[in-house]
Amino acid sequence: MRVLGVGIATLDVVNTVAAYPAEDAEVRARAQRRSRGGNATNTLVALAQLGHVCDWAGVLADEPDAELVLADLGRYGVGVAHCQRQRGGKLPTSYITLSESTGSRTIVHYRDLPEYPAAAFAAIPLDDYDWVHFEGRAVPQLADMLRRVRHHGPPRCSLEVEKPRPGIEQLFGLPHVLLFGRHYARSRGYAHAADLLRALPRGGALSCCAWGEAGAWARNGAGLISHSPAYPPPQLVDTLGAGDVFNAGVIDAVLRGLPWAACVDAGCRLAGRKCGRVGMDGLLA
Repeated sequence: MRVLGVGIATLDVVNTVAAYPAEDAEVRARAQRRSRGGNATNTLVALAQLGHVCDWAGVLADEPDAELVLADLGRYGVGVAHCQRQRGGKLPTSYITLSESTGSRTIVHYRDLPEYPAAAFAAIPLDDYDWVHFEGRAVPQLADMLRRVRHHGPPRCSLEVEKPRPGIEQLFGLPHVLLFGRHYARSRGYAHAADLLRALPRGGALSCCAWGEAGAWARNGAGLISHSPAYPPPQLVDTLGAGDVFNAGVIDAVLRGLPWAACVDAGCRLAGRKCGRVGMDGLLA
């Protein structure tokens, strides 16, 4: 299947430490790496490893760090023909502290680029794709993009709702699949994934909410709810990008025609494999 992803790519500067430092502490990193990150591109890299042909639509600054992103996407065969290059600005950068003791990560993010414009998306031939995945960011532009996909017919589409954004709830009736993060659920006052899903209006969308070590929940259009446990690896190594990999597992399962409850289980299984390795390589090993 052919998949288009709309969202950001980042430069990740990852410092691995024995344990997360206290405020005002000074610790030595055990390792450091610079790698490509970003929710949409992480999901595309996972989907590419699952056998899909993937393209990315996003914005890159015309500066040296952008070449790292392009080289890494090229390793997985992710196309960048719909990418926009901008003079000036800085590639979004995430400074990440990865704790060996827990496998958790803490992120400080800096951004100095505009969002991918709806006008550029309007020029993309949708007949080339079976699925379009959107990162929930600039709501007014996203609304135009999602409506275009729905009015066009095929392809189907998904929307990741990781964080609260003003007005993002108005988009919930447009995607075929909604992918919620724990951060969003808690920001809306829900202490449990199932509580968020029950509060959503009835509709045709498959809605999923991942909840880390507790697994994930899904709700179908009829309002039925299913739970999948987490599938932790023998050793928790790196949770960075696990939510993006979960999203890829769900999308892949939907594209393969799996029953709706099996789709959230597939996402949990793939995310668990990711947590047992550093980075995004070898998800199917």
